[in-house]
Amino acid sequence: MSAVVAQSHFIFGLRRGVDNNVCFFDEQTVVFPCGNNCVCYNTVHRHQRFIPGSEKSQGMRALAISSNRRYLAVSECGEKATITVFDLQHEQGRKRKVLTAGDVPVQEFVCMAFSPDSKYLIGQTGGPEWMLIFWLWEKQKVLASVKTSNANNPITQVSFNPYNNMQLCVSGTGVFKLFRYSEGALKQSSFPKVESINFLCHTWMTAERVIAGTDTGRLLVFESGDLRREINTSSKGVQEQPDRQVGTRMIRDTDVDETSTVSRITAILSYSKGFVCSMGPGTVCLFEKTDEDSYRKSRGIKILPDPHSNEMTQADCQEIDTMCISPAEETLAISTDQGQLYSVSLSSVDIHKDERVHFEFLSQSFHSKSITGLSVCLRKPLAATSSLDRSVRIWNYETKALELYKEFQEEAYSVALHPTGLFILVGFSDKLRLMNLVIDDIRTFKEFTVRSCRECAFSHGGHMFAAVNGNVIHIYSVTSFENILNLKGHNGKIRGIEWSLDDSRLVSCGIDGAVYEWNTQSGKRESESVLKSCSYTDVAFSSDCKSILAVGSDLMLKEIQDCQVLREVPADEVAHTAIAVSHSGRVVFTGAASGTIRAIKYPLPIQKDWIMYQAHCGPVTKMVITYDDQFLLTASEDGCLSMWKIIDKEGRGLKSNRQIVHTEEILVTKSDLEEKTQNMLELKMRLEELQMENEYQLRLKDMNYNEKMKEISDKFTQQIKSLQTAQQTMKTEMEKNDCEHQESSAEVRVKHSRELKDLETSYSQKLIVEHEKHQDLQHQYQRMKEDFEIQRKSAEEHNIQALEELTQSYEAKLQEKTQQLAQYQEEAEQEICGFKEIIKQVEEDEERKIHDIQIKYEKKLHTVKETNTNLKGETGIMAQKSHSLQRQIEDRGTDINKLKQERQRLLGLIRSLESDIEDLKRQIAGHEKTNQDKDKTISGLKKKNQELEKLRFVLDFQLSELKKQTEPQQDEISEKQERIRQLQEELLQTDQSNTQLKLTVSDLRLKLRTRDKEMHKEMQKLKDLEIHLQRLMSDLHNCVGFIQDPRKLKESVQMIYTRYVPQTEGVEKSGVDQDVQRAFGRQRDHQERTVNSLKMRAAKSAEEHEETYFRIMKENVSLITEINDLRKELCLVRTQVGDYKAQLTSYKRSHQLRPNSGEGPKKEPTHEDVS
Repeated sequence: MSAVVAQSHFIFGLRRGVDNNVCFFDEQTVVFPCGNNCVCYNTVHRHQRFIPGSEKSQGMRALAISSNRRYLAVSECGEKATITVFDLQHEQGRKRKVLTAGDVPVQEFVCMAFSPDSKYLIGQTGGPEWMLIFWLWEKQKVLASVKTSNANNPITQVSFNPYNNMQLCVSGTGVFKLFRYSEGALKQSSFPKVESINFLCHTWMTAERVIAGTDTGRLLVFESGDLRREINTSSKGVQEQPDRQVGTRMIRDTDVDETSTVSRITAILSYSKGFVCSMGPGTVCLFEKTDEDSYRKSRGIKILPDPHSNEMTQADCQEIDTMCISPAEETLAISTDQGQLYSVSLSSVDIHKDERVHFEFLSQSFHSKSITGLSVCLRKPLAATSSLDRSVRIWNYETKALELYKEFQEEAYSVALHPTGLFILVGFSDKLRLMNLVIDDIRTFKEFTVRSCRECAFSHGGHMFAAVNGNVIHIYSVTSFENILNLKGHNGKIRGIEWSLDDSRLVSCGIDGAVYEWNTQSGKRESESVLKSCSYTDVAFSSDCKSILAVGSDLMLKEIQDCQVLREVPADEVAHTAIAVSHSGRVVFTGAASGTIRAIKYPLPIQKDWIMYQAHCGPVTKMVITYDDQFLLTASEDGCLSMWKIIDKEGRGLKSNRQIVHTEEILVTKSDLEEKTQNMLELKMRLEELQMENEYQLRLKDMNYNEKMKEISDKFTQQIKSLQTAQQTMKTEMEKNDCEHQESSAEVRVKHSRELKDLETSYSQKLIVEHEKHQDLQHQYQRMKEDFEIQRKSAEEHNIQALEELTQSYEAKLQEKTQQLAQYQEEAEQEICGFKEIIKQVEEDEERKIHDIQIKYEKKLHTVKETNTNLKGETGIMAQKSHSLQRQIEDRGTDINKLKQERQRLLGLIRSLESDIEDLKRQIAGHEKTNQDKDKTISGLKKKNQELEKLRFVLDFQLSELKKQTEPQQDEISEKQERIRQLQEELLQTDQSNTQLKLTVSDLRLKLRTRDKEMHKEMQKLKDLEIHLQRLMSDLHNCVGFIQDPRKLKESVQMIYTRYVPQTEGVEKSGVDQDVQRAFGRQRDHQERTVNSLKMRAAKSAEEHEETYFRIMKENVSLITEINDLRKELCLVRTQVGDYKAQLTSYKRSHQLRPNSGEGPKKEPTHEDVS
């Protein structure tokens, strides 16, 4: 592989023919297609990030960005159309999923849209099928598909309902349909009759309302899929047509009468205030929502005519393709059919409502058609391009900006930059023009009779240039403009030329299959290579100029030396169209007809060994490497200019053998300089006049502002006095409140101490009673244990004796039987054979008897064991009862601990309230100090006002003297009097504002009074709560007295429950012990609930008190801020007074220096007229 690689750096251009070809990623980043890439362009930092397209795609067809601005879907054409979803939050735009239509053969997806939650994606295929496919894209699963139109009615847009993931809208020629996804299928939910209407775009306004734009310039409103009315675009309102049949009839009638002059609505977009739509070429209109059903046309934004274009109607005749709004709705960006990107700030549109706002280029203007020429220079970082859009543009590849551009009447076929960067050579259909690159223009100063010059190039020294006319190369001198040589030899059109480094040779190639090397001194051919089966497209010298590299239609990269082909590098299925060789000689770049770029190491390899890059979507027309080997520039038929950074595999730039210094000189004509100097002089004169006028106006303002200062100071002193009195009343009220709070807190402490003592005594008595009961139960348990053990031992002894007796009896019987058997055996030895059967029967009978006896005794043993187990279970139950009693005692102890903790918490709350009261006292003391400081500042201001009044009397005396000197200026004084009247009106306005301030002060006083009333109400609420608590505690104390009598205790608890707790249904009765236990449990739960409710009420009351204190503090802070603002205004007025004094002294000096005019005396204006 090659050690040198190319990295995408920047690209100029916009790919047309892509649906939704501009969208916002964030507030500063715009995504748009350019070439075979998607570009993420940061408009602030001027940085681009690239997402390359797939290798085998035949071009992009549509873009879609998700509502969360994270995912980008790109539709690409091919044998099998695909949709690729990229993750934009990843730095390199990581590919997430690739979606296809499954088994359905699809060549392209015309438009796409993400669902509001970004989980689903819809894609509309092209004709003749026109299928709408619904994906769960993260799982690459096709959920449903439906046919939306026939072959004659194309679809223009699909979209999701932003309020419902399952509802879709499809619009096109004679098509407006709403679909809903349910039960695994897309079902049409509306059937409007719109066969005669061509819908170009639509947008969702609400969950039920859709506004659609037509090719006849109409805005139609659909509600729930039915046509309701039409928005009148001519006037600022809505034409209401509630009847659906009337609306459709009007549309059909007007469709017949429409003419070709009607503006098409090609794009529409909704936002928070209404919607934006295109209204004809180069115009966008903003519609604002006035109420629920109507919209008003508020503003129109246009694209300004291009000042660099000779045809004034070209720029503003662009048709708008796509619109998008930034996430914060600050910026509106649009793309046009001529491949341009514009933007406008919506905030500036809102601010400058009375002024005209126009679109500006988002970055800079681009070529709209195929680029035919590309050239760079040596002394400046500039690149020049020419295009079939009749424009020539000068780009700066270091600053990534467009330096100059100009449009002409004819198409530009070729371009060449002089090595100095000050001149440019452009080939047109009629002539070849040599032009100067002036500071803001491209101006022609010499024309040459070379028609349809497709190729031109300056020599490296800049003293000559070569121009191609058909199959002849003309060489001219730059100094004398004479035709030095005419190089003839090609039989077909010449497609490429290049100078050698020393300008002694020139190489050319043509479609006739010939590559010639010319001597520029003698005009003779030094070498040639002819291959008639190949039409060459570009040629270049190697870095040492010893060999020639050429590409053509035979899919081969050839290296030619001494009339022979040294090496050939075969391409794939796509032919090379352009070639560029680095000056270091390490790499060769070629451009292909598919728009790809290949980096091939040099010397050329024998096998296919290169790196391929996705660059353009059309054939590469020109390629140039800058003289410092840092950048590769490529141009294509798609109108895009791409910049590539040449680096090695370690990321470092290539080192150049030559030191190139870029200059900053520019050309400026003498007439331009004279015009600018004259404009400067005129502006200076105007400045002096304005200064004189401003000085006089400032003096008049000084007088008026002094009077205002007096009035304002008097008003503020009165206000300050009233505020001081209000503060004193507030202080007294605060002291009263503090005393009341201290008394109430002392009472609460005493009450809580008493209640705690009562609770301790009651619970101690309960504990003593429970302890005695527990001891009695323990004694009973021990007695029961002893009885059960005695019974168990006696039963075991009785069973053992019975078993022993039975065993002894049966053993005796067995001995007797054995003796009898022995006797019978001795007596009947002779009769054994006869009596064997009898013996067997007897033995069987005996075994049966023994078995029966064993079964009987085993049953008896089993019954005895069961009785033992029953006795053991009873003992376990008794043990469990004793454990439960112990647990109850422990629970009572925990309850006592909880009550102690609650007491500590209440004490902590009392302490926190005391600390809050102390903080409030400190704040009040701080407010008193601030008020004293304010009084001091007010007294200082009064002294300064007195000094200002003295100065005013001095200035009045000086003004009277000045009036005597300014007698011939009565005409001007009459004009200034009108200004004085205006200032008097301003005085009236200030008086009105002061009255409003007084009203606000009175409102604040009323608020303070209402707050005091609220405080008293809250105190009464607290007292009521305390009384309620006392009653509850007294009832509980009385209830504890009946703890020995369960029935009375139960009745008293029920009485407390009915008084303080909402009643519930009764409880089932059981034994006396269970009732007592339940009564204790209920009493404990009820006490816990009452304590918790009291805690909550106390916390709420504390919070309400804190809120009232905070409100009062906030109001005091607002009053202090108002006083500070008034101080600032006083400081500003003082500074203005100082400025006016300085201006008066300067004005006096200027009038003293002026000579008195020779006119007769006029009537002296009085002091009343001036003031």
